[in-house]
Amino acid sequence: MIRLLLADDEDLIRGALAALLDLEDDLEVVAQAATSTAAVDLAVEHRPDIAVLDLEMPPADGLRAAEQIRASLPTQVVLVTRHARPGVLRRALSAGVAGFVPKTTPAARLAEILRDVADGRRYVDPDIAASALTEDDCPLTDRELDVLRAARTGVSVDAIAREVHLAPGTVRNYLSNAMGKLHVDSRHAAAHRAWEEGWI
Repeated sequence: MIRLLLADDEDLIRGALAALLDLEDDLEVVAQAATSTAAVDLAVEHRPDIAVLDLEMPPADGLRAAEQIRASLPTQVVLVTRHARPGVLRRALSAGVAGFVPKTTPAARLAEILRDVADGRRYVDPDIAASALTEDDCPLTDRELDVLRAARTGVSVDAIAREVHLAPGTVRNYLSNAMGKLHVDSRHAAAHRAWEEGWI
């Protein structure tokens, strides 16, 4: 029997997936979580064979939960996502994630993938893999990346300026340039996009 932890902040999706996977003779859902924090706690408590985590789950994200689970447990991790940037895929693979699948994957196909993962194989959705091979070059300068890296934690411009040893006005200029290049309307969105792409 392959023991599963399911984690998704959308109760309906998580519940439906649990019900469908429980219909399989060799799969058993032993725990469900609605947050990445709960996913890590339940993984430690139940020690499932595989944790199936939603990538976009709050309060942090599924990838961070995957890294924490993989750091302390033999549990394999499969990430499920609506969309995946190449940088996130690279981070997931380097963290030891065994599967990367879109949310459009039918439950029967997911069950097959989970069996493969339980047998020690990896699975990456072909479309996600193709996007990773055709990613765009980074349009940002090193300094713009520095300020976005510091901005990712949500701190103030003054705090970013202290961290990167620049004047606050200079930091604002770099943030504004980065936002323009990435076509987003906030420094938080720019930092998130740079993280998703694997640039920071």
